[in-house]
Parts: sequence; C-alpha cells; structure tokens
Amino acid sequence: MSVSQATIKFLQQPTSSAWIAQAIAHLDTLLLDHSHCESKAAGVALNLIFRYPTHAKLVRALTAIAQEELEHFEQVNQWLDRRGVALAPLAAPPYAAGLKAEMRRSEPDRLLDSLLVSGLIEARSHERLGLLADHCPEPDLAKFYRGLMASEARHYGVYWTLATTYFDRETVSQRLNELSIAESALLSTLHPEPRIHS
Repeated sequence: MSVSQATIKFLQQPTSSAWIAQAIAHLDTLLLDHSHCESKAAGVALNLIFRYPTHAKLVRALTAIAQEELEHFEQVNQWLDRRGVALAPLAAPPYAAGLKAEMRRSEPDRLLDSLLVSGLIEARSHERLGLLADHCPEPDLAKFYRGLMASEARHYGVYWTLATTYFDRETVSQRLNELSIAESALLSTLHPEPRIHS
C-alpha cells in the first residue's frame, strides 16, 4: 500500500481491511457520501472563518481550503453524473457527531479542538482516499482518488500549523493525542453502511 499508518502521524490506528472491502463493494454510495464530505468540509472552514474573523492567518488559510473543498465537491459530483447517481441525502455515521462530542465548548479550548478535529478528519480522509486509490478496480476512479490525496494531506497540515500558531506545541500535541484516541475508537466498529468515515 502507498499509504501506511506510519506516514499519517495524526492517526492512532490504520483503517481496517473490512472497511476497504465494504467501500470497494459499494463505490456509488461511497462517492455520494464523498460528495457530502466535501461540502461539509467547506462548511467547516467557512464556519471557523465566521467564528474567528480577527484571526487573520486562520481566515487566509481556511479561505483557500474552503475554495478547494468546493472544487472537490464539484469534481465528485461530476463523477456521480457520469455514473448516473443522483444527489441525495445519506444518513450520517456516528463519526462526526462522536468527534464533536469530544470538543470543549469554552474558549480558547474550543478553537484548539475545532482545528485538531478538522485536522484528524482530513488525515483520515487522506488515508482512506489512498486506500481507495490502491484498491479501486476502476483505473480512472483510482486515479481520481490518488489525485485528491495530496490536497487532503495539505489540509491536515494547515490545521496543524494553525493549531501551533495559536497554541504552544506541547498543548497541541497532548490534546491531539487525546482526540486521536477517540477518533480511532469511533472507527473500531464498522458502520453497517459504507461511508468515507465509517
């Protein structure tokens, strides 16, 4: 595999082979969920911009991420069109809600947790798109996933950099470790329906 646990330092546990098998068996559903993930990622970046408008570095960095996530949203939707899959709602797995429940509500802890949770989600996306690139039986779709991997890696790097811009590195590392344990625990049981984060 081109993506390993060692290359993605944010993650405590690698994705299971059961998820890979489930994903490959349900590529249309996974693409539809991927569309939802890209739009949500853009929304998260925009929400942070609205919440912290005086944090100039955050605003600049997340403006670029929001734009790129919307570009990916359009690209995934083009794939759905090609495959004759209509945009439709999907029930969300417990992953995002579980991570949100771990986030502290008072500032400045809320800012730190928001950045680190976003970084963890991007790191997991990077890992899983890499696995799809390696295992997808459709060469063009595998190439598409591989092309998105670099963006996901860059995104989780941006969230890490922002966290260490506004907080000392020791505080960031300690909290990241706590949140990454929770993130891996949320994925320890495979969701019955295929999702990017399930």
